[in-house]
Parts: sequence; C-alpha cells; structure tokens
Amino acid sequence: MKRVFSGIQPSGTLTIGNYLGAMKNFVRLQNEAECYFCIVDLHAITVPQDPAVLRTNTMSLAAMYVASGIDPKKSTLFAQSHVRQHTELGWLLQCIAYYGELGRMTQFKDKSAQRDVVTAGLFTYPALMAADILLYQADLVPVGEDQKQHLELTRDIAERFNNRFGQTFVVPEPYISKVGGRIMSLEEPTKKMSKSDESAGAYISMLDEPDVVRKKISRAVTDSEREVRYDDANKPAISNLLTIYALCADRTVEDVVAQYAGQGYGPFKKDLAEVVVAALEPIQARYRELMSSGELAALLRDAAERAAEVAEVTVQDVKEKLGFVV
Repeated sequence: MKRVFSGIQPSGTLTIGNYLGAMKNFVRLQNEAECYFCIVDLHAITVPQDPAVLRTNTMSLAAMYVASGIDPKKSTLFAQSHVRQHTELGWLLQCIAYYGELGRMTQFKDKSAQRDVVTAGLFTYPALMAADILLYQADLVPVGEDQKQHLELTRDIAERFNNRFGQTFVVPEPYISKVGGRIMSLEEPTKKMSKSDESAGAYISMLDEPDVVRKKISRAVTDSEREVRYDDANKPAISNLLTIYALCADRTVEDVVAQYAGQGYGPFKKDLAEVVVAALEPIQARYRELMSSGELAALLRDAAERAAEVAEVTVQDVKEKLGFVV
C-alpha cells in the first residue's frame, strides 16, 4: 500500500477550494493508501502569530478534517508540533540543503518581500517541509501548483542524502488531482481562490451560512455570453463554477453542461448555490459538534503517538548514518 503525506497550515477557516482541491481527495485516498495528515503549526510561526488564534485555528482545522470525512481510524491526523522528530530531522536536513537552494524558493521571495522583518525560519522552512514528508517515507504528496517547487527540493535533498549515505529515504512523487486541483476566485477567475483575498465575495468559506453562499454565487462573475459550457481558456469563470458544481454534486462536468444546455446562467447559478449549500451543511453540523466536544484533543494526542513511532525509526536511521552515537 502506498503511503501519503500532506500538511495544511492552521491559518484560518478553509475555503471550498481547499475542500474540493484537497480534503475531498484525502477522503478518497484514505481508502486507497496509508495516509498521514499533518496540521503544520510549526510552519505557521515562520510569520508572527497571535498565540490564542493559532491554538484556535489548530483545533478548528482538526475539526474540519474530521467533519469533511477523514476517519481517525483509517488516517493518522496529528499536529506537527506534537511530534518532536519533525524539528529534529528538520535541523539535520538544513545541514544537507544548500543556502542557494533555499534562497531560490519563490514563496520565500514573495513572502519576504512583503515584510520589514524576515525570520530565519521563513528562509529555512522548506527543509522542515522536506523533513515532514521524508520522516514517513511517503510515496505520494498531494500538492498544489504553488508547492511543487518545495516538493522538488524535498526530492533533491532525499536523493542527495541517499547518494552520500546509502539508501535512506523514499523519493516522493507529487499527487495532483486531475479535476478540482485549483479552484479559482469567484471574482477573478484567473486567480486561485484564497481566504486571504481582501474581498470576502471572492471565496466561499467552509463555514459560510447558506444565505451567504447564495449571495456570493449569485454575484460571481461570468461573461458576456449565456451558454453554460466548459472552456477554461475562453470562459474561465463559468468553467470554474462548473468544476465546483460537478465536485460538490459528485457528477461529471459533461453531465452538468448537458443539464443546462440552452438555459443560460440564471438557472445554473441558482442551482449551483443549492448544490454547494447541500454539500456544506453536514460538514458544518459535524464541525460544530466536534468543536463543542472534548474528543479532538484526545484524537490528536493518540495520532501523534502513532506518528512518532514511525518518525523515530527514520530519525534513528538518519542519525546513525550521519555518525551520531545512537
């Protein structure tokens, strides 16, 4: 069975883009592979955080994983900071990574350009990301386009270590979903949907109330035509809405297009809103239940213990090969 690793930062409520592009795939993958899903709270502190908000966001993300369908009995869902081997291997891999490699990371350039003060952690965190993945000898890593460069660095570090010290790490491959891997903004369909967008109308939050969802979809940009058809190059807005509809309803895009042949955008958008509301309602109900219960803390603690057992095997192997007394 293949092993899968994925990490998401606890940086606020997820959007429907996160759900359709990642979480929904994770739910399927947990039935096909051995899955490790990590809340990467150590990565979050590469930029300033309010401690109370970070703590809340971490628990909220854990609840959203489970509410979206991640089964703690099938998958290992844990917080990065609960497994000390992440930071230990992260340091060891910083000593394998090259300064020039880290400096070329596009995300570091983008984020550092926006800040007056840049932490060392922001510069070196791709080495920690490599440790996250390599600790579990992951075969596949679900990634978006914005993380492909970091996965390439992870592969380079793994191959470099293997060549110097003997076979140690599985060299991971990217897993990119063919459909829904990149859900776009409702207002700017050439830009990825993001909760950091200044306009709340650009994204649908997983916790948006039904009437809020309906309003956002009714105001979503389209184009000057009336034909509901998929054409990503010439009709990116409608193509994006079709993708959202198909994924929320578990149908093919072609099937949805056929249903609205000759009907125009009005009926399509009205029905899309109800499809999204129906998809979110059970997730929101389960989320609220989890956040008001005490089961999340125990779930994360138990999963961290399981993850640490696997991670420690890798760390001991790495330390021995590097020459440490173990």
